[in-house]
Amino acid sequence: MSDAVNAPKKPRNNAAVVFMCLSFVVGMGAMSYAAVPLYRLFCQVTGYNGTTQRVDQVSSVILDRTMRVTFDANVAPGLQWEFKPVEREVNPKIGETIQVNFIAENRSNETQRGQAIFNVTPGEAGAYFNKVQCFCFNETDLKPGEKLEMPVVFYIDPEIAKAAESKSIHTVTLSYTFYPKEGPKPVASIEGGTEKTEKKL
Repeated sequence: MSDAVNAPKKPRNNAAVVFMCLSFVVGMGAMSYAAVPLYRLFCQVTGYNGTTQRVDQVSSVILDRTMRVTFDANVAPGLQWEFKPVEREVNPKIGETIQVNFIAENRSNETQRGQAIFNVTPGEAGAYFNKVQCFCFNETDLKPGEKLEMPVVFYIDPEIAKAAESKSIHTVTLSYTFYPKEGPKPVASIEGGTEKTEKKL
């Protein structure tokens, strides 16, 4: 036999294999982490899955046609809040800017923080539901027993009456669900040799 046949096999470079596997895992994790904000951005731009639009200006066109807008309010587990719309429905003209209000009340004995997630049904209407102001843009803190009235300012884009997939829509439902967010944490400090607990606001 030749020397090439009898030559011992080179051991695998285990370190290189481990590095490649770790790189793959880290890469997949990074892609998964980035997928959430990218999907959210996609929904906000396209109105996909009933995601409403955020705008800075009101509409300059108002149609002589109304749109029935109903409201749905929910609270996810983890928040001891009562949350409801002041009005169950409104009937603005398409393109008309209107304000509605929701009320949230903290029924717990501690300060709780929440943020509202929203969507519109039918989903085809999401691209035409424009919010100028909304409590859902920010987190909300409520002290024990505190009740807060929160406004939403919106209008329905007149283009909804032209698009083939949406021109037959006559009722839109705006739905909110408040989810718990991480609230203020107690911070321990030492004053005069004794430990004191403070709340970081």
